[in-house]
Amino acid sequence: MSLREQIDIKKLPLHVAIIMDGNGRWAKQRGLERNIGHQEGVKAVREVIECAAELGMKYLTLYTFSKENWSRPDKEVAALMDLMAQALNNETENLVKNNIRLRVIGDIDRLDTNIRKKLLETVELTSKLDGLNLIVALSYSSRWEIFQAAKKFAEDYMNGKISPTLDDENIFGNYLLTAGIPDPELMIRTSGEMRISNFLLWQMAYTELYFTDILWPDFRKEHFYEAIIDYQKRERRFGKTSEQIMKNGGSDED
Repeated sequence: MSLREQIDIKKLPLHVAIIMDGNGRWAKQRGLERNIGHQEGVKAVREVIECAAELGMKYLTLYTFSKENWSRPDKEVAALMDLMAQALNNETENLVKNNIRLRVIGDIDRLDTNIRKKLLETVELTSKLDGLNLIVALSYSSRWEIFQAAKKFAEDYMNGKISPTLDDENIFGNYLLTAGIPDPELMIRTSGEMRISNFLLWQMAYTELYFTDILWPDFRKEHFYEAIIDYQKRERRFGKTSEQIMKNGGSDED
């Protein structure tokens, strides 16, 4: 039985988030410049998006570029921005063709004007599509996101626009960049690093974490399938006991 056949389509995670790590190490192992690793990483991005869409997944978030990444060498940052511009020019048509909606979270005001304009045009062009939601975390930092949300929340509270109860987390969640998007059920990180690197800290409170030694440029459909199969073997309790989960119908997803 192939890996694809082992997946229970009825128990797919609704939302998968991925930290795409290892481009630089992949290049270094081959005696190449880091930029080549980023270029090869685009192939893995394309394959994972295609795989998620084929499976019928609804949300896929890719950690593309963090706010901390702006501190990398100017040459590498420039190369990453060029790759982004190329991807927008080359892939927008495929997004529309495959019914994929592009969304972006992050401090995109820091982007080059032309890249930001093209990005927002693609977001608008695909906004009515109802297949896979592809969420790109770009110039993103979770602490920055939470801080911005807290400022806006406090401002609205002081101005009488909201009157939340102290225990209503959903109200605060509406101030995050991911408002309206379900929390990730599975987070995948490549390259063997076991940390979440300031990524979706609020949203991943109960996310299942999956770490693999595969470097991102080598990540393919089979590796994605393996992560989903591993996820489907887990019992998700959300603070409850196994007995409570079973009593609720025998499924941790009920």
